[in-house]
Amino acid sequence: MAGGDPLQPLFQGDPLKPGDATLAALAKGTGHMFARPELAAEALTHRSALDRQPALKAAFPNGNERLEFLGDRVLSLAMADLLMHRFPHEREGELARRHASLVRAQTLVEIATAVGLADHVQLGDSERQAEAVKPGILADALEALLGAIFLDAGFTAAAACIERLWDERLGSPVAVQRDAKTALQEWTQARRLPLPGYREIKREGPQHAPVFVVEVVVKGHPASQARAASKREAEQLAAAALLEKLVRV
Repeated sequence: MAGGDPLQPLFQGDPLKPGDATLAALAKGTGHMFARPELAAEALTHRSALDRQPALKAAFPNGNERLEFLGDRVLSLAMADLLMHRFPHEREGELARRHASLVRAQTLVEIATAVGLADHVQLGDSERQAEAVKPGILADALEALLGAIFLDAGFTAAAACIERLWDERLGSPVAVQRDAKTALQEWTQARRLPLPGYREIKREGPQHAPVFVVEVVVKGHPASQARAASKREAEQLAAAALLEKLVRV
């Protein structure tokens, strides 16, 4: 985590430009050297860092949140494409399980930690007091970095970075995860919220091989949808997708 002067060592004089050491570390970890360093700086700026730092707030009024939004979509598409090519004979449900496992917050945190991202995330006083960077901040920073790479050099460069960072995990057996519907139900009960609601949105495909599209809703939060070859599997995938969002809030 950056320490001392809040603009050091990440920024060296210019709030739009990370220091050479940071850029070198990012290039080593991701395989991408930024042509536009200001994108890397934005990706590494957590919203808390805007407190009492007018230069940063003027440059990145939303911190890295917009890049995180973009990077989440870039990761999802690139990962789907990678899995389609690596597992040409797997069915949609199997690919969906792999995808969910590879883009979940825990995996993002593991990869962000492996490349040393915590040493370069720019935090404000409220977050700098902690002994370690929060997992959610690390996961968001990695997605923001992927979004920054996309803007810096395009989808091909971002996808190549994702393939490099996730390479060892792509071929690994999908870990057996806890029942997502049960976990989501426990999450709502712990917060005294109504139980999750599931409903079938539509069915796609031919009658002999339908694909079920299911939506799950938890009061006060955006719904999540998923599709699978069975209604039960679609509910599990939708629950997992929503739970992933909720635990990162």
